[in-house]
Amino acid sequence: MSKRIVTVAAVLVAGIGGYAVFLAAKPDTHRMSSRDRPVWTEAVWPFPIDQWGDGWAFQCKAADCGIDVNLYLRPKIGFCNCETGVADDEELDRVSDVDLVGSERSARGPGRPITVHWMKGRSRGYAVGAPSAKSVLSLAFNSRCDVIVATVVAGDEPVAQEQAVLEFLNGDLVRHRAEVVLGL
Repeated sequence: MSKRIVTVAAVLVAGIGGYAVFLAAKPDTHRMSSRDRPVWTEAVWPFPIDQWGDGWAFQCKAADCGIDVNLYLRPKIGFCNCETGVADDEELDRVSDVDLVGSERSARGPGRPITVHWMKGRSRGYAVGAPSAKSVLSLAFNSRCDVIVATVVAGDEPVAQEQAVLEFLNGDLVRHRAEVVLGL
């Protein structure tokens, strides 16, 4: 019987070791570095506290994204049109956080529909005036009456970073945080 216990123990140890090797080799998608899968690192929320509180800040360095990209996300609970969600540019303009970057803004064209996990929304580029004089990409997506707003600041053309940002937003980290703040 002691031979049987030793054999079972050896199989168990080998199985656990194999599983550990598998987990170590499994990529963490928001941490992989390449032009296809940029590295996003969490940063400190740089804006003053307002009625919506602070949010989550992420950065992708030029080595990974081609240019430095700053992404700011925050939920606005109960602030979305409960009937239609973020279905048009007017609603995106209303819920966006573009004013965190500058007080004067003008749209750089019509918005586009987006999907982030189970949520639908829109994205749109803006030119922002004083004090920053930058271009910004705003994205907003909702679950019922709650909206999560994303603001991207990235050089002169943040719209060019939309695909990389959407891939990050559709990753496990943002899904988990959205589920927590939306009470799902």
